[in-house]
Order: sequence, then structure tokens, then C-alpha cells
Amino acid sequence: MIQIRQILRLHTQGKSKLQIVMLTGVSRNTVKRYLRRFDEGHYTYEAVCSMTDHELEILFGGADKQSSSNAKLQTLQGLFPELSKQLKRKGMTLQKLWEQYHEQYPEGYRRSQFCLHFHQYVRGTNPVMHLEHKAGDKTYIDFAGDKLSIVNPHTGEERKVEVFAAILGCSQLTYVEAVNSQKTEDLINVTENAFQYFGGVTAAIVPDNLKSAVTKSSKYEPQINETFADFAEHYGTAVIPARAYRPRDKSLVEGIIKIIYTRIYAPSDTEPSPAWKSLMQRYGFS
Repeated sequence: MIQIRQILRLHTQGKSKLQIVMLTGVSRNTVKRYLRRFDEGHYTYEAVCSMTDHELEILFGGADKQSSSNAKLQTLQGLFPELSKQLKRKGMTLQKLWEQYHEQYPEGYRRSQFCLHFHQYVRGTNPVMHLEHKAGDKTYIDFAGDKLSIVNPHTGEERKVEVFAAILGCSQLTYVEAVNSQKTEDLINVTENAFQYFGGVTAAIVPDNLKSAVTKSSKYEPQINETFADFAEHYGTAVIPARAYRPRDKSLVEGIIKIIYTRIYAPSDTEPSPAWKSLMQRYGFS
């Protein structure tokens, strides 16, 4: 709904449809549809600003009054704020949320409609800017927050390992490796392994504010770990840490970490997944 208000604000400021499309990133047909309904209803921008998101959805979002009054849809919409919070939990997926919803509301929406309405809710309440990634520009790296346990089947020895992930911004080619610790030496080793896997070195490395990579985080002049800086200098690349408390600066690697949690960390009583077997083999455990 923020998007609709932004389009109408630009319209009242005298911007053309083409300018609105370029400024907002919304398709031209959608902009034309919103402006047509705005003009046909003889609304003012002040009146639109005073409307609730639900009223805007009825007027501009394509939903008619009959569907908006549907008790099933209203019930689902009332759950979305809590569901969006749950989705941020480690290992949580939209599929699991739907299963919980369907268990509580057996007569509710099926999975496809549930996901459709949820994505509409997210787009209306949490708009984001689309980022274009250039090929060979950045490698995003991070560690998963929780450790994995690897057990030697021959000795029974259990070892705690960190899980490292690296992803290229443009192609989203991904590298994942288990490592003993998050110390600088181990970080350098797995980052070098990632470059070898990618077949080259990007212009910049974007780490989270790891102590092994960033000695002191700062919005303007972060201090890079000296050893890690020498590693970057050796490979002719730069270290550009993500801003503190700005997860969208490294949203790609955050997404990969979430996949790691659902594909590798998630407990299972069945045969170990191929990803888990790969981690075991890397450590010499078969």
C-alpha cells in the first residue's frame, strides 16, 4: 500500500506516467490502472492518505467488496503479521507456515492461494529496492549462527564445526564448507577455497562484521583485520563490510544461510541428505 501512495503522490506532483514508472519500478500498466481508478473516483491525495491499507486494497488492489468481506480472507489477513515474524525464525519456511495454518483452519486456503495472499501482504507492507548485481563484482560471505556436530563413525568422537557460505552477487553461484572455527586463518582458507570453486576472484568481498574479518565496525571507516586485509591485497580484491544491523546489505548470503538451515540443519529421522553427506566426506568421515 505504500507503493500506491507513492504513485499517487508523484501523480499529484505533476509527474508523467513514464517518470512514475522509472521512479517506482512499477509496471506501466499497473501505474495506469491505479491512476485511472484515482481519477474516476475523483479522490484527493489527502483523502487517499487518510485511508487504511484495507480500504486502499479495495479501491486500487483489484479486490472487490465481496471478496474483501469474505470471512476466510479476513481471518488469513489477520494472521499475516504474526506469520511474517515466524518466517524470520531459523529453519522456518512458507511451506511450514501453511501446514500450521491448514492444521488450524482445514477449510482455509490451499497452499497456492495462501502463498499468493502472503506475498501480496509482504509487498504492501515491506517494500524493498531492487539491486542490480554486476558479474564479477562482489562475493558475499558469512557463517551460520549455529554449529553442526560431526561424529566420527570409527571412534565415536564428536566435533563441533562452523558452516561457511559464499555466494556471487550476479550468478548466485554458491559455495558451502564446514570448518573448525571462525578464526581468521580458517576464514581465509575457506574464502580461498570459494574463489577456487568459483574459478576467479571478484572485485570485492562483502563479509558480515565478523571479528576475524572486521576488527572494528563503523558506518564510515570500518577497520579490517590486518591479516584478512593482506589476504585481500594478495588476490587484488577489496573488503567492503556490510553495515551493522543492515541485513539487506547481505541479503543474498542471508538467504543461503536460511537454505542451509532447512536443508542441512533440519533434523530428520530418514537417510542423511546429500548436503549432509558432502559435509561428512569433506571432513574425511564416511
